[in-house]
Amino acid sequence: MKSMLKRLFFPVIGLLSLIWFLIRVLPKPSRAAYPCMKATAPMASSFVVYVLGLASSLFIFKRAKKYLNESKYILFSISLLAGLILGLSTHLQTDKKVYAGSQISTIEGPNQPMGNGVGIHPGRVVWIHNPDATDETCTNSEGDYWWQNDNADQSVVNTMLSDGLQMLTGETSDAAAWNALFHHFNQTHGRGDVGYTSGEKIVIKINLNNSFMFGLDAIDTSPEITYAILNQLVHVVGVPQENIGIGDPGRDFYWENCIDAFPDVNYWGYNKTIRRSNQIEMVTSDGVIQNHLPKCYVEADYMINIPVLKKHHRAGISLCSKNHFGTFVPFNDGSVTNWHYSLPCSEFGAMVDNGEYGSYRCFVDIMGHKDIGGKTILYLVDGIWGSTNYAHPPIKWAMAPFNDDWPSSLFLSQDPVAIESVGFDFLYEEFDEDHPTEGPINPNDDDKGAFPYFAGTDDFLHQAADQSNWPDHIIYDPENDGTPIASSLGAHEHWNNATDKQYTRNLGGNTGIELVSNYNPASVIEQEDDANLAIKDFVLHQNYPNPFNAATTIRYSLSKPAHVSLIIYNEVGQKIRTIINKHENLGDHVQQWNGLTDHGIEAASGVYFYEIIVKNGEQVFTQKKCMIYNK
Repeated sequence: MKSMLKRLFFPVIGLLSLIWFLIRVLPKPSRAAYPCMKATAPMASSFVVYVLGLASSLFIFKRAKKYLNESKYILFSISLLAGLILGLSTHLQTDKKVYAGSQISTIEGPNQPMGNGVGIHPGRVVWIHNPDATDETCTNSEGDYWWQNDNADQSVVNTMLSDGLQMLTGETSDAAAWNALFHHFNQTHGRGDVGYTSGEKIVIKINLNNSFMFGLDAIDTSPEITYAILNQLVHVVGVPQENIGIGDPGRDFYWENCIDAFPDVNYWGYNKTIRRSNQIEMVTSDGVIQNHLPKCYVEADYMINIPVLKKHHRAGISLCSKNHFGTFVPFNDGSVTNWHYSLPCSEFGAMVDNGEYGSYRCFVDIMGHKDIGGKTILYLVDGIWGSTNYAHPPIKWAMAPFNDDWPSSLFLSQDPVAIESVGFDFLYEEFDEDHPTEGPINPNDDDKGAFPYFAGTDDFLHQAADQSNWPDHIIYDPENDGTPIASSLGAHEHWNNATDKQYTRNLGGNTGIELVSNYNPASVIEQEDDANLAIKDFVLHQNYPNPFNAATTIRYSLSKPAHVSLIIYNEVGQKIRTIINKHENLGDHVQQWNGLTDHGIEAASGVYFYEIIVKNGEQVFTQKKCMIYNK
């Protein structure tokens, strides 16, 4: 009886499914990815096949009758058989279930930007890489843990942050860079064309999820970048220490290098108890959760967000938005398990049960909240060590240019969507199913796996970038005051490929992301065997100042005499200036570029690369670095 009823009502259900699918998807094709549409599509398509099969069989039967009347018996037999086969095929069934979701992500293609870039240079993300920041020989074991002073070079990290700030803003000094950041923030927040004013408060959300609870070898925001940002705020910007709050609510702050150097800063959990806001400040836009915020967030004028570069067994990636789960810990009995329901894996076990695009994502609420994303003046991802999960040990990275070394990187941006998009691309490339230790997704093991490949991992970036990607039933309003968040919080796209790492603005477009870095994929050693290097102790330094507007200095060191060429290229690879091309003695060398081409014409403002070619006999070493010219 049940089978007969299914057959009887199938045409009606199929027709209604087709009509509903067309009404919903034709005006907005992206709705085809919604769970309800994925569930409807098989029924609608089956109905189309049913109608086509039925119509075809009736047509063939009509032709068969004609052939019979004309005594064309062979054609009659063939037509009758074909009509019977088509007619029976419309009633075939399968017990195979149809799923509305998938475990594995299929991300959109490269360089398909969405949303509007944010920042002084819209959509700009700066990536600073310097392997000298970390000790390659660190074993991260007893007596040699990653966080110990001799395993990272504080001076190198200080320089990395300085370079990143200047490249982000296009300024030639740290003071000018911070001044530009504060002026831009205040202008875009209706405060006028002013910089930092003494007495204004700054909160810094770092990630201390481990706090040595998961082991002395597990990751947290590094002590070096924590020190570096405090040093910048106190000694460059001039922020009074007592006006700075830093830490991870619900966790103790324990980096002694910072406490000793800046004793009057408010270190949460150390000399400053986190108090909750006077009223509910965060209401998820689906109405599921209501939460207080730290009172210091509400009272602050600015925020800096410093997560760790890592993937995550429930969110896929754990960067700036996920970093704020720690914000709610003190007000949820020490746990934020209740906040995980809108992630791709709502439950433990690396089982994707919420991977459909167009689902509610709490990260959009966090990014758009006036006292969280709305107050963030700088997003700074700590990739000095990086990690593989929420509180796991750091791991060396295989992809270029890390080449089985610690990532030793910083990422900076004013654009919350762009920086997470770039972080996603790095994590997606490094931690694929062929990773030697992490391996593929295993539903029986959420300790390790290709978590960035979870279906729906970048769904929140689509929605944060463009309001047209919001779920139909959701209007993002995390303050619950009747005012939706901005229709675009930043720019999202994926790079062209993992070798060139080029985004749309890098390729000459005026939308999307611009990745600016001191690394260039052409920076390669042209020998296959390290033993054949022409000069083993060759060093090419980052130019200074960078960015620059008059002249910049380029330093390099030779451990033995060699022929040296120093060449300047524009961002499309055209050679515009040869600085030197001669034999030089061993030692330190300094050259300058004043922005002029070989023809004496002043180059345009933009991104340039300087390449050094060192030759000693038949052995060759080449390297390129990036610089920014603002005339």
